[in-house]
Amino acid sequence: MKKKPQRTCIGCNVQKDKNDFVRIVKSKEGNITIDKTGKASGRGAYICHNVDCFNKAKKNKKIEIGMKLPADLVFDPTPAVWKVRY
Repeated sequence: MKKKPQRTCIGCNVQKDKNDFVRIVKSKEGNITIDKTGKASGRGAYICHNVDCFNKAKKNKKIEIGMKLPADLVFDPTPAVWKVRY
């Protein structure tokens, strides 16, 4: 049996199978998107499928750290795509 890749949630630091997470990707253009396929190119971070983990990651600036973004990041309000503004 093939071993499933493990990833760690940036919100709660729980390690699970890669398929149990949502992948957030920063493209070369600076757009942050939700990667539904898990294969999009760019810098990626994994987060659980719940709002609590997202809020914890946002509060502790783990999204910015995982994406190697500046601390003064502003999210665009569109739910599926966040644009980085410096």
